[in-house]
Amino acid sequence: MKITSIEVFDCKLGKDDPSLSYFNPVFIRINTDEGISGIGEAGLAYGSGANAAVGIFKDLAPSLIGEDPLNIESIWEKYYRGTFWGMGGGPIFYSGMSAIDIALWDIKGKKFNAPIYQLIGGKTNPQLRAYASQLQFGWDKNQRALFKPEEYAEAAIKAVDDGYDCIKVDPIQFYGDSQEFNALSKPKQSYFGLLEPQDIKRAYNRLKAMREAVGPEIKIILEVHSLLGVNSAIQLARAVEDLNIYFFEEPTNPMNSDAFSKVADKVNIPLSGGERCYTRWGYRELLEKQSIAVIQPDACLVGGITESKKICDYANIYHATVQVHVCGGPISTAASLHIETAIPNFIVHEHHTVALKEKMIELCKYDYQPIDGYFKVPELPGLGQELNDEIIKKYFAYEIK
Repeated sequence: MKITSIEVFDCKLGKDDPSLSYFNPVFIRINTDEGISGIGEAGLAYGSGANAAVGIFKDLAPSLIGEDPLNIESIWEKYYRGTFWGMGGGPIFYSGMSAIDIALWDIKGKKFNAPIYQLIGGKTNPQLRAYASQLQFGWDKNQRALFKPEEYAEAAIKAVDDGYDCIKVDPIQFYGDSQEFNALSKPKQSYFGLLEPQDIKRAYNRLKAMREAVGPEIKIILEVHSLLGVNSAIQLARAVEDLNIYFFEEPTNPMNSDAFSKVADKVNIPLSGGERCYTRWGYRELLEKQSIAVIQPDACLVGGITESKKICDYANIYHATVQVHVCGGPISTAASLHIETAIPNFIVHEHHTVALKEKMIELCKYDYQPIDGYFKVPELPGLGQELNDEIIKKYFAYEIK
């Protein structure tokens, strides 16, 4: 089997849904001479980087032409050691490398008529508990920013009514008085130093409203997207300790492992992170210092399924559990489910509020959603997902042959 072409799709969802203007999934499809195709996703659907992800395939894809797609490890090593920048890492390079790796696994599964999880270890977890993620945007089909504590409580109740026993929220992301949603607004400068009393009060009141709304048994994950410095992260964690937080995600920038360790040493809430760490080398110090309780590798950023599985096994040595980071399109969801099904140290699956949005769902053929808060892995060969050609064709960017 040989690779014959690679198609790239630049899915600017804001054209049809302005509330998703900051979401821009980038997909690829790798085609072969046997008529088997595989799909992958670059993990830069949010933030700044999607345009670069579209472009990285112009550099990475040409060397795939003529390759046997079943030689996944060999191709991974070629990109890592033979491109110069592979050993340097970074989100742009690894988003492209990850998409390619996922697509290759999709092809391999289809070639051998098996779902990917069967090829990487089999079914360790027959069902996957999920949590409702990013409730500061609400929990329904319409995207919006929440400001009032009662709005946070309402979103929490909606998620619990849908069957989730675990929810996640960033209570500091929206701090102004304006109800106008601006996802690209700059974080408060004071977040990098020491929190003002009103900042702590705002976050605490939102979390408290959610806790009182859903009761003591529902797990609440605190997320702050690394917006805090070490001292402000410690301040916030200590302030909300009475609310029984499940774990504290990205309290500060994980690239400084000593800073991350300091937070872990000073608070009584387990820490998580990893969506901005790339390959095993990006996790090494966090794991060796045992400052992280839950790792969150993004299969579409960390190096694909090949590298994700290695990182999860590595984490198991240090008693760290795994919640694969999912904040993209349906391909990201499918890839994550296969990884989480196969590993012994899975803890919970992230189901982002964007996965409820029609313009995101329609990009692919199948709509995988949890039932009563639990996912089951796709059982079709490969990823168990396909592009919806009627929709995706309008996002076609280019093809490399």
